[in-house]
Amino acid sequence: MTTAQLDGKVALVTGGSRGIGEAIAVRLAADGADVALTYRGGEERAERVVERIKELGRRAWAVRADSADTAAVRTSVDGTVARFGRLDILVNNAGVGVLGPFEGIAEEDVDRVLAVNVRAPFLAAQAAVAHLGDGGRIVTIGSCMAERVAFPGGTLYAMSKAALTGLTKTLARELGPRGITANLVHPGPIDTDMNPADGESAPMQAQLTALGSYGQPSDVAATVAHLAGEGGRYVTGASIAVDGGFAV
Repeated sequence: MTTAQLDGKVALVTGGSRGIGEAIAVRLAADGADVALTYRGGEERAERVVERIKELGRRAWAVRADSADTAAVRTSVDGTVARFGRLDILVNNAGVGVLGPFEGIAEEDVDRVLAVNVRAPFLAAQAAVAHLGDGGRIVTIGSCMAERVAFPGGTLYAMSKAALTGLTKTLARELGPRGITANLVHPGPIDTDMNPADGESAPMQAQLTALGSYGQPSDVAATVAHLAGEGGRYVTGASIAVDGGFAV
């Protein structure tokens, strides 16, 4: 059962219109936060998430922002503060994946994956720290492939997600004196429209976990909510796996 532990707080969830991001946005709202979310496409879907949040009695705002666009990343942070008057929680969730043989990865794919998965979290955090106060939270969504690459074809994606460990640990050290925490959550196979539990590769992915099954977006959202709330007060610089034992 959720509580209003985040009453009075404002969160920004990048890529919050679907999948894991949607679950995080709704869970933070259920815990009491007003929530802004970014999306790249699918305005109608983003607005449905906004309505779900409003039904919980919280304020919500969806802003179109491509995380590969540096100006859009900064504007989404500043726009959240302008709309809600503050920012307490940043969740760097937006991400892209390009899978395939190493030799065939195109240079433009390298540029986009690194822009969205690495540069955008860096720039969003940089913009957010101008507004975060004591008790501020930065939570970044990584991947189980950052710690265990169990099948070929994930070189670019794994590299981009592994970079977030360095970002998170350094942010924790730099921002700790200001009472701001920074943590990293590594999802494993999660049932979303991008990686459905009934997809072609799903049986293989499920077998790679200790539990032998896919997780749900709500599983990741629960961990993010813990880190964003009072339970995460003394947790920083951590990498937390929500992967069903994929990386054990």
